[in-house]
Amino acid sequence: MKMFFNLILAILIFLAVSSGVTKVMLMQQEVEFFGQYGFTNPILIVFGTIQLFGGALLAIPKTRVIGAAIIAITFLISAVILVMASNVPMAIVTLVCIVLLGFIIKQSVNKVL
Repeated sequence: MKMFFNLILAILIFLAVSSGVTKVMLMQQEVEFFGQYGFTNPILIVFGTIQLFGGALLAIPKTRVIGAAIIAITFLISAVILVMASNVPMAIVTLVCIVLLGFIIKQSVNKVL
């Protein structure tokens, strides 16, 4: 179970950080996609920074729950936008990630108690 937890944790940290980096760097695909839904470049940079910050917090055991919650919120926003863009398969993948973040939160809270 610990190996599964660590694998899921590593994947989610990677996804959060890589997603944040693409937004902070204003990658053309991100700018075009999110721009259609009102995200200006400064807003996209802030959104990406929040994802990077959440990924960093997720990597630290004492701040893992807060980091997971931050990432879950940003992923939920992304999932809503993906549904609005009719990209349901990617929205489902994003929602699966949110469920896995919930698993990380639950396991992390149980370790504290």
